[in-house]
Amino acid sequence: MMGLVLNIVLLLGWSLAAWAQAESPGVAWSQLNQQEQLLLQKFNQYWDQLPPDRQERLRNGARQWSNMNPDERTEARQRFQEWRQMLPDDQQRLRERFQRFRELPPEKREAMRNARQWFRSLPPEERQTMRQRWKQMTPDERRALRRQFKRNSDTDGAAAPRDQVPHRDRPFQPNR
Repeated sequence: MMGLVLNIVLLLGWSLAAWAQAESPGVAWSQLNQQEQLLLQKFNQYWDQLPPDRQERLRNGARQWSNMNPDERTEARQRFQEWRQMLPDDQQRLRERFQRFRELPPEKREAMRNARQWFRSLPPEERQTMRQRWKQMTPDERRALRRQFKRNSDTDGAAAPRDQVPHRDRPFQPNR
């Protein structure tokens, strides 16, 4: 009986110790470098009251911002403005999409990043043309194109070549 009680006490003690370690104390304001403090100054008054995970996210964001060039910062500001103008339902859908993306295996995330980078490397006129084609497609054509992209990314990790993007003046044929 005494052994059982001792085991329970030890088990509870280890559990509490593990729980206490999981609760990180956060980052003290004084531990932030000067650039981080400057970027996060509006949080200065209540920094120690923020949850540790929020402190870490803010700190990571400040680091990322510091590493951006002026063009990247302009683009980030524009995306933030777009986010603020979105309806709450649209914001929630975007959060869910991002969560699904984070749950993908690393190779799938990398393939998606590569496809996005490829698209962004196109001239603006070509990107606009492709967006217009997408908007003009029927749901069936879109599903077929997604399947084609998926097949291509499953086989070689790349997006479909430009010539496989359907044109509205000819029917979409996914198995060309």
